[in-house]
Amino acid sequence: METLKVLGILIKDRIKEAGKTQKVLSKHRHLISSRFGFHEVSSARCSRVGMILLQLKGDQKEWQLLESELQQIEGIELQNMEFDT
Repeated sequence: METLKVLGILIKDRIKEAGKTQKVLSKHRHLISSRFGFHEVSSARCSRVGMILLQLKGDQKEWQLLESELQQIEGIELQNMEFDT
C-alpha cells in the first residue's frame, strides 16, 4: 500500500515569510508532485496571508525532514492529510 500525502502551509505574512518558505520548498523540490498557491487579490489590495497545498511523493522520512525545516520558519502553520491508496 502507498501513502498519498497532502501538506497544507498557511503563511501568515507573505511579505516576511514567503522567501524563507520558497527556499525550503526549492531545496526539497524532488518531493513535490503538485503545488497550488492561493492568496486573496482584489483591485484594492493583495492579502498578506497565503496558503500553499503540496502533494508529496517519495520517501516518508524525507517528508518529515521537509516538515521539520518548514516548522523552523516563524509565522507559518502546517496541516497534514494522508491517504492510503
